[in-house]
Amino acid sequence: MNEAIRKLEPTAMWNNFADLNAVPRPSKKEERVIQFAKEFGEKLKLPTYVDEVGNVIIKKPATKGMEDRVTVVLQSHLDMVHQKNTATDFDFNTQGIEMLVDGDWVKANGTTLGADNGIGVASIMALLESANIPHPSLEALFTIDEETGMTGALALKGGLLDGEIMLNLDTEDDNELTIGCAGGVDVTANGKYTLETPKNKNAFKISLKGLTGGHSGMDIHKGRGNANKLMNRLLYTLNNDFQIEIAFIDGGSLRNAIPRESVSIITVTDEKKDSLKKHVQEFEIILKEEHSTTDAKLSLTLEEIETPSNVLDKEFQYKLLRSLYVCPYGIYRMSPDIAGLVQTSNNLSRVIIKEGTFQVQCLTRSSVDSEKTDLQLLITSAFELLGAEITTAGSYPGWTPKPSSPIVKMMSDLYKERFESDAKVSACHAGLECGILGTNYPDMQMISFGPNITGAHSPDEKVQISSVQKYWGFLLETLVRIPKK
Repeated sequence: MNEAIRKLEPTAMWNNFADLNAVPRPSKKEERVIQFAKEFGEKLKLPTYVDEVGNVIIKKPATKGMEDRVTVVLQSHLDMVHQKNTATDFDFNTQGIEMLVDGDWVKANGTTLGADNGIGVASIMALLESANIPHPSLEALFTIDEETGMTGALALKGGLLDGEIMLNLDTEDDNELTIGCAGGVDVTANGKYTLETPKNKNAFKISLKGLTGGHSGMDIHKGRGNANKLMNRLLYTLNNDFQIEIAFIDGGSLRNAIPRESVSIITVTDEKKDSLKKHVQEFEIILKEEHSTTDAKLSLTLEEIETPSNVLDKEFQYKLLRSLYVCPYGIYRMSPDIAGLVQTSNNLSRVIIKEGTFQVQCLTRSSVDSEKTDLQLLITSAFELLGAEITTAGSYPGWTPKPSSPIVKMMSDLYKERFESDAKVSACHAGLECGILGTNYPDMQMISFGPNITGAHSPDEKVQISSVQKYWGFLLETLVRIPKK
C-alpha cells in the first residue's frame, strides 16, 4: 500500500515520509522515533545530539559556495496525533501508518496520516541526506511531544543552536506564511461521586458518532460539532423530561482534537421508555439539521442493553450536567487587531464518568495571556461548583508576530515572484513551538510554512501531492536566498 507513496515527487521527501510513518510515534511514547532520527543522522556521519528529554539535533555544513550564508535552523516535531475510526482495526503502538494515494491526495486507511508534522520531518531528512541541493549551514531540530504539551520545546536549552533564522515546517496551508500563534494551557477537572443502585430497569446505550472533528486550534472557528457538548445537551433534556439515571459517559479522546464521538449509558422507567426513544430520534433530526454543513455524517443511536450495576447519585448528576453545559466550547473572542483570527478559544476535549470517578479535560488557547487566564478561571469556576479538583499543566506562551522581520520580507517577495500572487502573512490560533523556542533564542528570526494538509488530528487527515511539490520548490529556493552573514 505504501509503495505508491514512494514513487511520488519529490521522491526523496516521500521516501523519508514512508520510512518515518513505519515507526510508531505517539506523543509521550517517542522512544522509537527518537532512535530512528538519531540513527538517521549518525548513518549520514553528521554531528547528531539527543538532549535530556529526547529532542534530536543534527547539523550539516553548507554546500560549496554557500559557506558565507547565515545558518538556518529547520524545525519540525517527531510525534503525531493517533486517532482512528471506531470500525478501524489498528494498533498505533505496533503498526506503521497504512497510506494510500487518492487522486491528488495522500491519506491513511482509517487513521490519522501523520502529515502533521511528518511532512516537515521528511523534508528536513531529505535535505540532510542530499548531495546536490544547495543550502547554507543547516541545524535540524526535531522536537518531541509537540501535540500534548510541547514539552520538548519547553525543555530545549539555550546555546545548542547557532542559527539566526528558523524555518518551522508545521503550517497547513501552502499560501500562508505564519509569523505568530496562540499560547495554550491544559485545564483538567477531577473528582469522585457516590455510586447508587439504579431504580430503573430499562437501560440504553446512546452513541453519538460521525462528527467531523479536527484540529482544536486550526479548525475551532469552523462551527463543527463537539460530541461532548452535544451529548450533554441531550442528557440534560433527558434528565429534565424523563428523570433518567446516568451510569457512564465517555466522550472524546485527545485534548487537541475536537471530539468526534461520545457514548453514554442511562436507565429510564417503564412508562417513559417509548417516549424516550421517540425523543432521541427527534433529537437526531435536530442535530443533523443544525450540523448538515459541518458534520454531514453525524448519527445518534439508541441500543437497549442490560441494566448497569450502578449509576450516578442524583445530586452529582444534576450538577455535572449543568457544569458541562456552561463549560465553553469554541470561540471565546476574535482578535480585534487581525481580521479573521481567533484570539481565544476552548476545546472541551474529554469527558469520562465511570465507577465513581470523573475527569473533564479542556485545552484553552489564546494569543493574549491575560485572556487565557480569564477563560481558565471561567472553566475552573464551572467545575469547582461541582466539587472538582482543578489542575493546570502544559502552559506555553504565544508567539508574537514580527511582520518587519527580514525573513518575512524575503519569503513574501519570493512567494509573489514564484506564484504571481501575495502570500497570506498572518498569525494562527494553533500552537506552534516558535514562541517557546524564542524564549531561549530571542534574536532568532522565525517563520512557519508548509503544504496543504486538511483534517489534521482526525482520521480524515490528508496532504495534497501537488501542494507538497509547490512547498518543496519554495523551500529549496528559500535556502538558496538566505542572506550572507
